[in-house]
Amino acid sequence: MVFARIDAVLTWVYVVGFGVTAIPIAAYHVATGRLPTFFGLFTVYGGRWSDQFAPPMFAGLLVAFAVTTLVVGFAAWLLWQGWRIGAVLSLATLPVEAVFWIGFDLPIPWIVAAARIVFAILAWGSLASATTSAHAAG
Repeated sequence: MVFARIDAVLTWVYVVGFGVTAIPIAAYHVATGRLPTFFGLFTVYGGRWSDQFAPPMFAGLLVAFAVTTLVVGFAAWLLWQGWRIGAVLSLATLPVEAVFWIGFDLPIPWIVAAARIVFAILAWGSLASATTSAHAAG
């Protein structure tokens, strides 16, 4: 269960850092027509999509990404509880997340995803399937 919990915490940090923050950035982008910068170093979510879509559509993509990460956060909660379906859901969402990472040019989530995969694999044996008790998997 330790690996499942590490996976869950890592996933929640990713969800808060990238998914939840997409909402205020979407609002800012619609209000100002531009994206904020990260301490002047780079434009936040300023990938290839930021030039291809008008602010309202781009904001919609940011919101869709936030919703996707909320699903991933729920998968992490299932993992924390010891359910194998949490690992399955977490891994199944990766291709959808990857589309957003490419569109927004996000490099860090790729590293987080690699760690999520490794921890899900390491945790697999300690996770309960739907037909067994999560507490029995202990």
